[in-house]
Amino acid sequence: MPNEYKKALAQAKTYSDTMHMSKQGIYDQLTSEYGGKFSAEAAQYAVDNLQADYNQNALEQAKDYEKSMNMSSEAIRDQLTSEYGGKFTQEEADYAIQHLND
Repeated sequence: MPNEYKKALAQAKTYSDTMHMSKQGIYDQLTSEYGGKFSAEAAQYAVDNLQADYNQNALEQAKDYEKSMNMSSEAIRDQLTSEYGGKFTQEEADYAIQHLND
């Protein structure tokens, strides 16, 4: 495995564990000129091999939105799925909203 792939995977794990990012969000950050600047191939390898619970990541982001911004459930869902926000799937956002007050 190329060293770039290992580094991309390590960075992807950090994004997931500390920032609770979505799969698409991690990929975009890894390939961004303002982020990891990894190749598309290395970023794809990283997100394909990352052991992440994206439902839980969506839930953690939803909790942050609710606590820090006092957003409604619908506004949180929109933010989680927005191409300018979390970039989570609809299913991941639905999971987050369903479990927000557990």
